Amino acid sequence: MELILLNSILAQCPCSGGGSGGSGGGINQTALLILLALAVGLWQAVKWAKATWNIQGTHNMRRFGKIGLIVALVGAFGVVAGTQLIGQSATADQAATAPTTTQSSGIPKLTDLGSKECIPCKKMAPILEDLKNDYAGKFNVEFIDVWVKENAPKAKEFGIKSIPTQIFFDAAGKELWRHEGYISKEDILAKWRELGYDFSKAAVSGPDTQGASRPAAN
Repeated sequence: MELILLNSILAQCPCSGGGSGGSGGGINQTALLILLALAVGLWQAVKWAKATWNIQGTHNMRRFGKIGLIVALVGAFGVVAGTQLIGQSATADQAATAPTTTQSSGIPKLTDLGSKECIPCKKMAPILEDLKNDYAGKFNVEFIDVWVKENAPKAKEFGIKSIPTQIFFDAAGKELWRHEGYISKEDILAKWRELGYDFSKAAVSGPDTQGASRPAAN
C-alpha cells in the first residue's frame, strides 16, 4: 500500500518527468522507486522488530542484532545502487540537453523535428513552407519527421523530448536556441533578430564579435 501511494506521488513530481506540465527528463523514476522501496522496507522492519521486542523482551537481543546487521547491509547496498542509477540518469539527461551541431551550410538554419501526424506539427507545416519560400538564400528551413522509422535516430541525436521541436543553428552549424511546441512565424523571426540575425533587410545580417548585428559584406 505504501509503495502504491509513493508511486502515485512520484508520478506527479516534475523531477521525474511526471505531471501534466513536464516534458520529460530529470531524475530516473526507477532509481527513486528503489530508494523509496528500501525506505519503506526498513521502516517496516523497524516496526516489526519493535513489536517483537515488546512481546519477547531481551531474550532475542542477539537474534535482533543479526537481523539488524543484515537489514543495514541490504539497505546500504540499495542506497549505493540507487545513487548510481540517479547519477547515470542525470548524466544521460545532461547529454541529451547539451547544445547540438549540424552540418554547416554557410547560412543559418532552422530545423523543425516533428511529425506529419501530431496537431501542433501540422500547424507548423505552412509556417515552415512560408519561411522556406520567403527567406530562401538567407536561412535554410529543414523539416525532419521523427516518427518515420529511418528518421527515428535523429530524435536521439538532437535530444528531442517532445515534438515539434525547432532548433536554430548558426552558419557554422552550432545550435543557438531551441523551442518545444508550436511557434508562430513572427516569433521565429523575432527570435532570429534576438540572436543577432535580421532577415528583413536585403542583405542578411549576422552577429558580430560583440553579439550585435551588422550587414554582411557584399
